Amino acid sequence: MDHIDRALLEQLQQDATQSYAALGQAVGLSTGAAHERVRKLREHGAIRRTTADVDPSALGYGVLAYVTVDSTRWMGDTAPEFAALPEIVEAHIIAGNASVLVKVRTASTEQLQDVLRRIHAIDGVNGTRATIVLEPLFERPASPYGAGAAG
Repeated sequence: MDHIDRALLEQLQQDATQSYAALGQAVGLSTGAAHERVRKLREHGAIRRTTADVDPSALGYGVLAYVTVDSTRWMGDTAPEFAALPEIVEAHIIAGNASVLVKVRTASTEQLQDVLRRIHAIDGVNGTRATIVLEPLFERPASPYGAGAAG
Protein backbone atom coordinates (compact mmCIF):
# COMPACT_ATOMS: atom_id res chain seq x y z
CA MET A 1 0.00 0.00 0.00
CA ASP A 2 1.54 3.30 -1.08
CA HIS A 3 0.78 6.95 -0.31
CA ILE A 4 -1.82 7.14 -3.10
CA ASP A 5 -3.75 4.15 -1.71
CA ARG A 6 -3.66 5.78 1.73
CA ALA A 7 -4.89 9.07 0.29
CA LEU A 8 -7.74 7.25 -1.48
CA LEU A 9 -8.72 5.56 1.78
CA GLU A 10 -8.72 8.89 3.57
CA GLN A 11 -10.91 10.44 0.85
CA LEU A 12 -13.34 7.52 0.97
CA GLN A 13 -13.59 7.72 4.76
CA GLN A 14 -14.56 11.38 4.44
CA ASP A 15 -17.17 10.71 1.74
CA ALA A 16 -17.62 7.26 0.23
CA THR A 17 -20.15 8.60 -2.28
CA GLN A 18 -17.53 10.53 -4.25
CA SER A 19 -17.26 9.69 -7.92
CA TYR A 20 -14.11 8.02 -9.20
CA ALA A 21 -13.43 11.24 -11.13
CA ALA A 22 -13.51 13.26 -7.89
CA LEU A 23 -11.39 10.67 -6.09
CA GLY A 24 -8.86 10.68 -8.92
CA GLN A 25 -8.69 14.46 -8.95
CA ALA A 26 -8.17 14.56 -5.17
CA VAL A 27 -5.18 12.19 -5.31
CA GLY A 28 -3.74 13.00 -8.73
CA LEU A 29 -5.03 10.03 -10.74
CA SER A 30 -7.26 9.56 -13.77
CA THR A 31 -10.80 8.34 -13.22
CA GLY A 32 -9.90 4.86 -14.48
CA ALA A 33 -6.78 4.62 -12.34
CA ALA A 34 -8.73 5.68 -9.22
CA HIS A 35 -11.38 3.06 -9.98
CA GLU A 36 -8.76 0.34 -10.42
CA ARG A 37 -6.97 1.31 -7.18
CA VAL A 38 -10.24 1.22 -5.21
CA ARG A 39 -11.11 -2.16 -6.77
CA LYS A 40 -7.74 -3.55 -5.64
CA LEU A 41 -8.19 -2.08 -2.13
CA ARG A 42 -11.50 -3.94 -1.91
CA GLU A 43 -10.03 -7.13 -3.34
CA HIS A 44 -7.16 -7.11 -0.80
CA GLY A 45 -9.50 -6.41 2.12
CA ALA A 46 -8.34 -2.86 2.97
CA ILE A 47 -11.91 -1.73 2.26
CA ARG A 48 -14.19 -4.19 4.02
CA ARG A 49 -17.51 -2.59 3.07
CA THR A 50 -19.13 0.73 2.23
CA THR A 51 -21.81 1.89 4.64
CA ALA A 52 -23.73 4.95 5.75
CA ASP A 53 -22.71 6.44 9.11
CA VAL A 54 -26.12 6.69 10.79
CA ASP A 55 -26.59 8.60 14.05
CA PRO A 56 -28.06 6.07 16.52
CA SER A 57 -29.75 8.87 18.50
CA ALA A 58 -31.69 9.88 15.39
CA LEU A 59 -33.12 6.35 15.37
CA GLY A 60 -34.08 6.49 19.03
CA TYR A 61 -31.06 4.62 20.43
CA GLY A 62 -29.70 7.39 22.65
CA VAL A 63 -28.29 5.18 25.42
CA LEU A 64 -24.75 3.93 24.76
CA ALA A 65 -23.07 1.62 27.23
CA TYR A 66 -19.89 -0.42 27.35
CA VAL A 67 -20.32 -3.63 29.30
CA THR A 68 -17.57 -5.87 30.59
CA VAL A 69 -18.59 -9.48 30.99
CA ASP A 70 -17.06 -11.79 33.59
CA SER A 71 -17.15 -15.51 32.94
CA THR A 72 -16.38 -18.88 34.43
CA ARG A 73 -14.97 -20.26 31.17
CA TRP A 74 -13.38 -19.29 27.85
CA MET A 75 -15.88 -17.17 25.92
CA GLY A 76 -14.27 -17.40 22.48
CA ASP A 77 -17.01 -19.66 21.17
CA THR A 78 -19.94 -17.49 22.32
CA ALA A 79 -20.09 -15.08 19.37
CA PRO A 80 -23.47 -16.45 18.18
CA GLU A 81 -25.03 -15.90 21.61
CA PHE A 82 -23.82 -12.31 21.83
CA ALA A 83 -24.69 -11.63 18.18
CA ALA A 84 -28.24 -12.84 18.85
CA LEU A 85 -28.80 -9.73 20.99
CA PRO A 86 -29.49 -6.98 18.44
CA GLU A 87 -28.69 -4.21 20.92
CA ILE A 88 -25.05 -5.39 21.03
CA VAL A 89 -23.29 -3.59 18.20
CA GLU A 90 -19.75 -4.84 18.99
CA ALA A 91 -18.29 -7.65 21.07
CA HIS A 92 -14.63 -8.36 21.78
CA ILE A 93 -12.69 -11.02 23.68
CA ILE A 94 -10.38 -9.04 25.97
CA ALA A 95 -7.47 -9.56 28.34
CA GLY A 96 -7.67 -8.33 31.90
CA ASN A 97 -10.23 -8.66 34.66
CA ALA A 98 -13.13 -9.43 32.31
CA SER A 99 -13.50 -11.85 29.40
CA VAL A 100 -15.67 -9.91 26.95
CA LEU A 101 -16.32 -6.24 26.21
CA VAL A 102 -19.56 -5.33 24.45
CA LYS A 103 -20.87 -2.06 23.08
CA VAL A 104 -24.61 -1.74 23.58
CA ARG A 105 -27.12 0.77 22.15
CA THR A 106 -30.64 1.01 23.55
CA ALA A 107 -33.49 3.50 23.70
CA SER A 108 -33.62 3.58 27.49
CA THR A 109 -31.86 2.42 30.64
CA GLU A 110 -34.74 0.01 31.17
CA GLN A 111 -33.89 -1.63 27.84
CA LEU A 112 -30.23 -1.70 28.87
CA GLN A 113 -31.23 -3.53 32.03
CA ASP A 114 -33.09 -6.09 29.90
CA VAL A 115 -29.98 -6.58 27.72
CA LEU A 116 -27.90 -7.16 30.86
CA ARG A 117 -30.41 -9.84 31.97
CA ARG A 118 -30.10 -11.55 28.57
CA ILE A 119 -26.28 -11.38 28.73
CA HIS A 120 -26.43 -13.07 32.16
CA ALA A 121 -28.42 -15.90 30.56
CA ILE A 122 -25.47 -16.78 28.26
CA ASP A 123 -23.77 -19.96 29.47
CA GLY A 124 -20.60 -19.16 31.41
CA VAL A 125 -21.42 -15.52 32.19
CA ASN A 126 -21.24 -14.81 35.91
CA GLY A 127 -21.20 -11.02 36.05
CA THR A 128 -21.33 -7.74 34.15
CA ARG A 129 -20.29 -4.13 34.72
CA ALA A 130 -21.95 -1.46 32.60
CA THR A 131 -20.55 2.00 31.94
CA ILE A 132 -23.06 4.40 30.42
CA VAL A 133 -21.69 7.07 28.10
CA LEU A 134 -22.95 10.54 29.00
CA GLU A 135 -21.50 12.32 25.96
CA PRO A 136 -19.00 11.25 23.31
CA LEU A 137 -15.87 13.40 23.11
CA PHE A 138 -15.00 12.20 19.61
CA GLU A 139 -14.85 9.12 17.43
CA ARG A 140 -12.51 8.58 14.51
CA PRO A 141 -12.13 5.97 11.83
CA ALA A 142 -8.92 3.99 11.51
CA SER A 143 -6.25 6.18 9.96
CA PRO A 144 -4.91 4.93 6.63
CA TYR A 145 -1.58 6.44 7.75
CA GLY A 146 -1.32 4.44 10.98
CA ALA A 147 -2.29 5.16 14.57
CA GLY A 148 -1.62 8.75 15.54
CA ALA A 149 -0.19 9.72 12.16
CA ALA A 150 -0.94 13.18 10.87
CA GLY A 151 -1.07 12.26 7.21
